[in-house]
Amino acid sequence: MPSTVLQFPPSDPGLLAWSLNFKDLITAAPTTYGLTAGDATAYGTVHTAFATALAACDPAVRNKTAVATKNAAKATLKNAATLLANKVYSTAAVTNAQKIELGIPPRNAPSPIPAPALAPVIEVQSVNAWTVKIRLKDAASGSRRGKPPGVSGASVFSYVGPAVPTDISAWKFEGNVGRTTVDVVFNESLASGTRVWLTAFWFNGRKQSGPACPPVGTHLQGGGVQLAA
Repeated sequence: MPSTVLQFPPSDPGLLAWSLNFKDLITAAPTTYGLTAGDATAYGTVHTAFATALAACDPAVRNKTAVATKNAAKATLKNAATLLANKVYSTAAVTNAQKIELGIPPRNAPSPIPAPALAPVIEVQSVNAWTVKIRLKDAASGSRRGKPPGVSGASVFSYVGPAVPTDISAWKFEGNVGRTTVDVVFNESLASGTRVWLTAFWFNGRKQSGPACPPVGTHLQGGGVQLAA
């Protein structure tokens, strides 16, 4: 369980009022919040020390020593409250309503990143000998060149042949890439003009994949250089 960073009231009187409510509730029924009577007693001591130090900072009597004592007591109180809040958060039986009553807001559950909903768009940028340079684009944004939100990378596949294969196992896996510009290198034994196809799908950080894009075809040049049509 990660450590909690509580948002305490910004003013000293506000903090004292918050602490008093916290102290009274955990003292009345410590086990209800996953705490012990000893936890409540120890916090009561810390609360009293802060209240006493704050009272000594009355404008009519305050001095540098009193302010320093109050600031030290304030820091101790915040640390003690944070430690107890972590115990409360780690107790599954404590409801969100009880946490709100204590003045410690419920933690927001992280929202899982879903699998990509759309396929990428493949743009063939050039053909240089047996290397086809492609760029993957976000289909939702039209001309955007970067990855969509929540996407970690793409899986790229190739096929050599005059028409798109009907058997998915005929595709060759070219690798997983984190960038959007990719060089796909074909076998140098392939003749100039050989028809090749490329497809790809996005995946998120949990390796959940989205749909594959429609295959895009081009021709190898076997030593020549051209922009793909």
